[in-house]
Amino acid sequence: MMEWMEKHFIPVAGKIGAQRHLVAIRDGFVSVIPLIIIGSFAILLNNFPLPNIDRYQAFMMGIFGENFTMFGGNIWDASYAILAVLVTMSISYHLARSYSVDGLSAAILSVSTLVMISPFTEDWGLSLAWTGSQGLFVALFNALIITELFRILVNSRFTIKMPQGVPDGVTKSFRSLVPFLIILIGVSLFQMFMTLVVETSVHELIFNWIQAPLLKLSNSLPAALIVVFFNHFLWFFGLHGTNIMSPVMEGVYLTASISNTELVQAGASIFSNELAIVTKAFFDAYVFMGGSGTTLALIAAIFIVSKTSHYRTVGKLGGPGAAFNINEPIMFGMPIVLNASLFIPFIIIPILLTVISYFAISLGFVAKTAVAIPWTTPPIISGFLVSGHWSGVVLQLFNLALATLIYIPFIKASEKAQEKIQQDQ
Repeated sequence: MMEWMEKHFIPVAGKIGAQRHLVAIRDGFVSVIPLIIIGSFAILLNNFPLPNIDRYQAFMMGIFGENFTMFGGNIWDASYAILAVLVTMSISYHLARSYSVDGLSAAILSVSTLVMISPFTEDWGLSLAWTGSQGLFVALFNALIITELFRILVNSRFTIKMPQGVPDGVTKSFRSLVPFLIILIGVSLFQMFMTLVVETSVHELIFNWIQAPLLKLSNSLPAALIVVFFNHFLWFFGLHGTNIMSPVMEGVYLTASISNTELVQAGASIFSNELAIVTKAFFDAYVFMGGSGTTLALIAAIFIVSKTSHYRTVGKLGGPGAAFNINEPIMFGMPIVLNASLFIPFIIIPILLTVISYFAISLGFVAKTAVAIPWTTPPIISGFLVSGHWSGVVLQLFNLALATLIYIPFIKASEKAQEKIQQDQ
């Protein structure tokens, strides 16, 4: 079985993980994460999830004045409110660079076309309803399609070639002129068709037919289990499951996290059914504690029962990184990769924690995740930050304790297997 997987499955998974469009989506979202994190904390400042939000805001107004929410609101306007614009620019830049094409020109063009196909308000302002999380799917497709068209045209004969000696910046600008013109004409005709014939915007069409159903589907337990399973299954064979699944995590579940943050910004309760259960913060806070495989629990199990110097040394060296959810030293140092003794707990524990966390939140015992936080935020701290509620910390402690108990017998079995191998040698 292992040989068949290594021969047939792993090469395919590796190619998928290196596919340039998926890598561009991953890198594009990663580039804007600083703004997402800062924006989420600004929203948290304005709408701290306490049982009595009105009392909190009255308290803050008493200290900072009645306009205290303007501070966080300004940061929201510069981050969450224009997230689709930032994402289309970032993805386009990374995709163009992967082709060795001018990334800045591609990014500028993508922003231009996104604005062209976006709805405007009655006073000719760009509608922020579609420049935030609701417009992310259109922004993603816009970046991929426009960059591909730009790449094809800029490498064709439909360009203006400047003589030698002309500054590089001028050369790039004139080389992009005809491709820009052709693409803008095409997108303008497309927008006229959508407005005059279809009588709706591409944003509304994509949101109603693709984005909303996909987000609803992704918020289900089966979808969450599929994501968790493939993440860890790939890791076991030495492939970076987190990176390979990143387009799904960033494109779908980060979008769900952002939607939750915006709902809280609008006044929704952190226990409200309006908020999604399964988000990127859900996985980071309650499943990937210490990294994939909940390796923080594995380290705890090592220090509780392990007697071999190898395991304890790896635990000491990998512990500091695992506290910040960085677990490569554990993955390859024990190793977990291709270690049959640890295959079952490495796969089963994250699946079990996903089920427990899902039901704990859906039944109302634990608050929903409402804040996007850095994936390197240590457990316990992250449990409180993602929801602003103590119930998140309790769920983390329970999950860590359960995962540690499950790992213990497998650590013992793995040590016995290692001892037998050494004796045979």
